[in-house]
Amino acid sequence: MIVSFRHKFIFVAIPKTGTHAVRQALREHLGPEDIEQVGLFVDKRFPMPELAQLEHGHISLQQLRAHLPPEQFDSFFKFAFVRNPFDRFISFCAFMTRVEKQFEADPHKVMRSFIQNPPWHRILFQPQHTFVTGADGKLLTDYVGRVEEMQQSYDEIARRIGVPSAQLEKVNASERRDYRSYYTPPLVDGVARLYARDLELFGYEF
Repeated sequence: MIVSFRHKFIFVAIPKTGTHAVRQALREHLGPEDIEQVGLFVDKRFPMPELAQLEHGHISLQQLRAHLPPEQFDSFFKFAFVRNPFDRFISFCAFMTRVEKQFEADPHKVMRSFIQNPPWHRILFQPQHTFVTGADGKLLTDYVGRVEEMQQSYDEIARRIGVPSAQLEKVNASERRDYRSYYTPPLVDGVARLYARDLELFGYEF
C-alpha cells in the first residue's frame, strides 16, 4: 500500500494483481512525506505499529481507515487493481508450488487441493473484495483498474492523481499458458464458489 499526502491518493495493493509494477511507477512521484508498506524486493513499513507488524504491504482500506483522519481518508483518491479470479487462482497455485514445481507437474491435482482445503489464512489467497470494501460490503475505492487492461487503467489513474503516466514494466511475472486451458468444469465450479463475491462485484466470468 502507498499513501501519498503530496498527491492525496491511496493505492491498495491487492495480491497477485501486478502491484509491483504499479508501485515502481508511483514511486517516481512520491515525496518524503509519503508512506509505503511493502515486504517483497524492498522492505518498508508504515509509521503505524499495528500495520507495520503485518510485515506485508497488502493492507486493506478497512484496516487503514482507523489510522487516518476521516477527512483525509474520505477525500484521498483511493484505487486498486483487480484480476479475473480464475486467472488469479492459477497464479496463486503456481506461485505456492514454485520450489518443487508441483503445479507444472500436475496442475489439476494442485488446483483440487487448494479448492478442497482453501488456505484462507494466506494473504495471497484472500478474495480481492476484502481489500477494498467496508464492513457493509460496499466499495471504498474511487477507481478500480483491471489487470487485463493494466496500462489503460494506469493511464487513467495517473490522470486522476495529476502525475505523468509511464509505461508499466513487467515485474515478478511468470510465463504460463492461458488460464482457461488449465480448467475442467468441476474446477471452474470450485473456483467460482471460492470467489463468488469477486466475480459478482467486479463483473468477471470464466
